[in-house]
Parts: sequence; C-alpha cells; structure tokens
Amino acid sequence: MLKETLPDSGVIKLMEESGALLKGHFELASGLHSDRYVQCARLLEDPGRAEIVGRFLAELLKKKVGEGGAGEGGVAGGDGTAGVVVSPAVGGIVIGHEVARALGVRNIFTERVAGKMSMRRGFGIAPGEKAIVVEDVFTTGGSIKEVIEVISEMGGEVVAVGSIVNRSVDVDFGVPTAYLVRAEIENHQPAECPLCSRGIEVTKPGTKRLQMGSK
Repeated sequence: MLKETLPDSGVIKLMEESGALLKGHFELASGLHSDRYVQCARLLEDPGRAEIVGRFLAELLKKKVGEGGAGEGGVAGGDGTAGVVVSPAVGGIVIGHEVARALGVRNIFTERVAGKMSMRRGFGIAPGEKAIVVEDVFTTGGSIKEVIEVISEMGGEVVAVGSIVNRSVDVDFGVPTAYLVRAEIENHQPAECPLCSRGIEVTKPGTKRLQMGSK
C-alpha cells in the first residue's frame, strides 16, 4: 500500500506512469527480500518528473527543518540553516540535485571506496556547515546513516533527512525526516522469505533488466 505525504501531489501517479513500481522477487540493498521494488531511477530519468518530485521534497524538508527549530524561514533563504544537500551514490544523486536546486543550495554526493562510504572528487563539508541528506528510497536507512557519519567526521551538522519513498517501519535518524510516499510493503530476512521457500529466483536490482509491473 502506498500513501502520499502531500495529498493530491500526484507523486504515486508519476511513479506508476514511469514504471517505477515493480513486482517480483527482489533482494534490497539492505539484504532483505521483498515481492515489490521501487525503482526510482525510472521516475527520475525524466527531467520534468525529477524536477517536480525534487520541488515537492524540498517543500517538505523546509517545513520539517522549521518545525525542528533549526531556523526560521526554512532550509534556504540566506539564514544559514543549511548550505548543502548530500546524497549517497548512485540512487540519491539525481533527487539530491533536484532538491538542492529547489532550495538554492549546492549538491554533493558520497560513494563507497573499498566498501566504506567516503567523500571524493574534491567535495567537502566546512566545519560547522549544516547539511541535508537526501536519498531516493530508504528501508533500514543504512546508507543514510553512513552519510551522516561522513558529514559528522568532517565537522558538519545534519539538520534533516529526506527521501522520495520510505519503506521503513520505524527508522530514526535523530533529525527531522521527510518523505513523499510511505510504502507499506513486507520485507523478509532471506532465511524467512516465502518466495525463496517456493524456489522463485531472486533478482538484485541493478544486475539485470527488470520487468515492469504494477503496485
């Protein structure tokens, strides 16, 4: 079941139209298994849709940061509340860029080097700089937590976290969190996965072309 945070925003419709909602047997980035997968890359491959979704998420983040007491006037606007949007590669890069554009701040991304989340390509966070972490989808929130750690190690401060889709039940990042769609989809440990027990082949998204399906 999918539910929009912003009523009548049409984000779910955009996901359906772009083929971002897939059905099958998938291994998620978290290692969990599911019969549904949200492939936001299909949604974001269209620049027009990406801009719309980024603008909606930026709107939610500005509200969340304001409510969290991080500064009046929202995320951007010259009050210093946040100066950068940081995303984990690869899934968060496009939506992070669009959110940063909507907020009027710069955008950078982290990537894994020998399995460790790192900041490369000359990117950096100034000591005391406030940042927003943006991902496309989070389930356990592992990648986001790693990005938060990288920012903290560089002396920055994360003031909010945002994503297009939240597949998590109760993940807590310790800062205000905003998302456009809540996806109540069952996830299973591999040893307890009913699809595995039926011998259905598991697909790890990104390793092969996926068959588009419905929610």
